[in-house]
Amino acid sequence: MRPLLSGNRLIIASHNQGKVREIAELLVPFGVQVEKAADLGLPEPEETEATFAGNAALKALAAAKGAGAVALADDSGLVVPALGGDPGIYSARWAGPEKDFGKAMALVEERLAGKPDRRAYFVASLALAWPDGEVEIFEGEVHGTLVWPLRGDRGFGYDPMFVPDGYTESFGEMDPALKHAISHRARAFAKLVAAWNRT
Repeated sequence: MRPLLSGNRLIIASHNQGKVREIAELLVPFGVQVEKAADLGLPEPEETEATFAGNAALKALAAAKGAGAVALADDSGLVVPALGGDPGIYSARWAGPEKDFGKAMALVEERLAGKPDRRAYFVASLALAWPDGEVEIFEGEVHGTLVWPLRGDRGFGYDPMFVPDGYTESFGEMDPALKHAISHRARAFAKLVAAWNRT
């Protein structure tokens, strides 16, 4: 991976404020100058790829070329094997244009009705892109179980219905610092950091 020097601009290529907040917090130790794609007026491209990695790369490249700076994008979602992998790459779309994740979680629960398997996992793909088109991808997963009714009001997205393996609290109940340490995004970010430290 190309070196990323302290003080360099890094664009967070997301318009999802929950993701932006988590990614910005993970970047604090690295001393990069974080800017948000939304603040720069960069449009969010339509997610037309068939994988998390493909959509992350698409978003990161669009922001890197639009801003003329290195950009970091995340594509992530909830995968439920009992639902054939849904909502998967469509996790945000299940929340509709109003981004109502209460509605999305209710839809997951409705479709799980009567199914004994409530296992699920979150996937995060981080794409780091340069304006010349180079892209690096880093992926992480966290496995757990879906609960109902919803538990907690922390986090965002599907967090209130997901209890990670080895814990009793949902991501919606969990202290943010603990979630940051064990989440799918944190695991993908750890791989990015390992590559960063090798440069």
